[in-house]
Amino acid sequence: MKASDLTKRQQAVLKFIRTFVQDEGRSPTLAEIAKGVGSSAVSTIHKHVQHLMDKGFLVRSHGKGNNLVVAAGSAPEEAAPRVERQEPASTVRIFPFCGDVAAGSPILPESRALPIEVPNSIHRQKEELFVLRVRGDSMVDDAILDGDLVVLQRKGEYRNGDRVVALIDQEEVTLKEFRRDAKGVWLIPHNPELQPRCYAPQNIDIQGVLVGVMRSC
Repeated sequence: MKASDLTKRQQAVLKFIRTFVQDEGRSPTLAEIAKGVGSSAVSTIHKHVQHLMDKGFLVRSHGKGNNLVVAAGSAPEEAAPRVERQEPASTVRIFPFCGDVAAGSPILPESRALPIEVPNSIHRQKEELFVLRVRGDSMVDDAILDGDLVVLQRKGEYRNGDRVVALIDQEEVTLKEFRRDAKGVWLIPHNPELQPRCYAPQNIDIQGVLVGVMRSC
């Protein structure tokens, strides 16, 4: 598919993302994209970004921040089409699906978890992985949407900037950016309508760090 086959607004979104990444060295947030193309509706930008991902013009990197990037090998005039192919059996592994990430919903223990396949492009031979379903829009500017499946790895140490699933006061489970400073542990949403919150370290138990996102299109 050629870029000329996209709608004018999709072309504008793709052009803005490409230029922003070249100039800033990072992916823009959905709010920055909306402002850059003169839109007041971030939810509409979500849809345009999803269409561009579905059509192969954008891909998602699975490093820290889970950023959107322009598809490798794409020229400004034309991007490589998305190729649907079955993952070879050797590149798919089974990990536990432990329920939803939502306020007031604790993570299911692995003994009650359901098995789910995770492709090699996400697990990359990592160990100690588990999968949760996102409920809510607190990380919408990371293009992590309600209903997405997030793949997480249990780790002993977490760095500032990691996207983590945290258990708050042994009751509430949430997906946020992790930061620690002299005031305590900050859990930072990536949604302009929500505010960061700071907690005493003893009230936060990090369950895992984000390594990838799966979405049913």
